[in-house]
Amino acid sequence: MRRDNAIPLLLSLAAALLVLSGLLELPTVIFYPAATGLGLAVLLLTLLWKRRQERRESAFANSVCETLDALMDGREPENYHPYEDSQLSKVQGQLLQYHDRTQAGQRQSEADKQTIQELVSDISHQVKTPIANIRMFTDILRQPELPEEKRKEFLSTLAAQVHKLDFLMQSLIKMSRLEAGTFALHMEDASLYDTIAQAVSGILTAAERKHIQISVDCDSRETVRHDPKWTAEALGNLLDNAVKYTPEGGSVHIRVRPWQFYTRVDITDTGIGIPEEHCNDVFKRFYRAQSSAASEGVGLGLYLARGIITRQRGYITLKSEVGKGSSFSVFLLR
Repeated sequence: MRRDNAIPLLLSLAAALLVLSGLLELPTVIFYPAATGLGLAVLLLTLLWKRRQERRESAFANSVCETLDALMDGREPENYHPYEDSQLSKVQGQLLQYHDRTQAGQRQSEADKQTIQELVSDISHQVKTPIANIRMFTDILRQPELPEEKRKEFLSTLAAQVHKLDFLMQSLIKMSRLEAGTFALHMEDASLYDTIAQAVSGILTAAERKHIQISVDCDSRETVRHDPKWTAEALGNLLDNAVKYTPEGGSVHIRVRPWQFYTRVDITDTGIGIPEEHCNDVFKRFYRAQSSAASEGVGLGLYLARGIITRQRGYITLKSEVGKGSSFSVFLLR
């Protein structure tokens, strides 16, 4: 090939490469006369290539829009091929993941809203009775002709209702702090014996009133990493439950056994027992069995106990037999 013809041809090829790479606009391409045929061919190929790219981009955009329309309508995208190795499938996969997370957030929001509504309903139901009683006895005590003996009796009943309302409010405050995670745990290697002693001190009066024997089997040197204050609260709720549902003359036994990873605290009573089908229900908020309707309580003690122990990476189990008693086992991580 002559050098005179080779140079224009090389220049035309270089121009064609620049066009294909998008570095030159089509109108600015200069074709030398010796390569006019080649230049026209390159121009045609370039136009066909650009048209093809436009169709691809249009198809890609339409597919993405169809996917979005399907997701907004709550349908499964028809053109989604998850195992296809393409840019479209990757974009669709990201859109589906975002949609799933959004839906999960909405479901959680609805569940939280439902929980709040149930909580407000439960609280209003629990508060209604003592407030109604307080109003009733207050009106009675205003009567000047009321005998002094009756006045003292009604004052005592009124004080009991106020105490019940105060107990309910304190329990609700603890529950709200527990659920909101606003209470602070101060974990430390502390004496479990001292924590149990603190819990027992809160139920001694009630136990003595019913002639219930309290026994503790715990090494005074036993230490466990826990929050003494909140753990005593949890154990105290379990002990209060045991004393409350144990008949007069019964017994409550506390036994501590160190394991390899956990320290186990068993609280066993000789009470009325819990039917097997309700062993999980007793840990629910505001749950009260029919057999316990005559006993005082609002159904928050065991719920709070499990929440407190769980937040210390422990857990509680229950074994019970109707008429023979119950055994709550608290497992604290060592």
